[in-house]
Amino acid sequence: MTKFQSALDHVHATLSDLREQGVELRASAAALTRLADTPTAAKPVPAPLPGSSPVSAKAGRLAALRGPVLACTLCPHLVKSRTQVVFGVGNPEAELMFVGEAPGEDEDLQGEPFVGKAGQLLTKIIVAMGFTRDDVYIGNVLKCRPDMPPSDSGNRKPKPAEMATCLPYLRQQIDIIQPRALVALGATAMEGLLAATEPMARLRGRWHDFHGIPLMATYHPAYLLRNQSLTEKRKVWEDMLLVLEHLAKPISERQRGFFLPAK
Repeated sequence: MTKFQSALDHVHATLSDLREQGVELRASAAALTRLADTPTAAKPVPAPLPGSSPVSAKAGRLAALRGPVLACTLCPHLVKSRTQVVFGVGNPEAELMFVGEAPGEDEDLQGEPFVGKAGQLLTKIIVAMGFTRDDVYIGNVLKCRPDMPPSDSGNRKPKPAEMATCLPYLRQQIDIIQPRALVALGATAMEGLLAATEPMARLRGRWHDFHGIPLMATYHPAYLLRNQSLTEKRKVWEDMLLVLEHLAKPISERQRGFFLPAK
């Protein structure tokens, strides 16, 4: 039996178990059975086009992980309500990785993390640091939008059990990318990563450790949208300056002076 057929048998068995539990699935077990019975052959990897760069090993591993994550059914209530799984986006070779708590409505619709108003502010922070979104990697602890009652709008905080179920996927992403620094955006992200329940005021401004990778906590961009004082913006920027120093990136005097009161 090939590894491909063995994997299909495992998926087939899992789908059967879920159907017995009454979980509605989009793909039928019969379709998988037909696929398992179809002879398969290894397809050659196409050669890169002239002048293009070959796919990196990290990019290949992320691509291999993406399929199982997008098909995940570990949280049936989220499977039922989500539009799509939000895997993550950015540079597989990134030195810096940002981690949020969960997709919101905009992210659920577009399939990309941090694309709403908070995401636009995060992009501004990234650019102010001297990066682009293509330079860094952005993901969430929970990869499905937390379900909401039909009559309610907005987004809810993910539950600890939901984040614990999804965290292994993020762990694999981090293990593949091996960034030199992680930034947790908000107290809920810190709770999901380290089970930390302290307020962000006590968590930010110092380094934590996530399985050997330095982790900086800071306020979520949505917090800055609600609290737009220079004092609060400066706190987040001071955290980002610590990140830049850790990465040994040049910091201009102008950058050091962002959000300080005018003299």
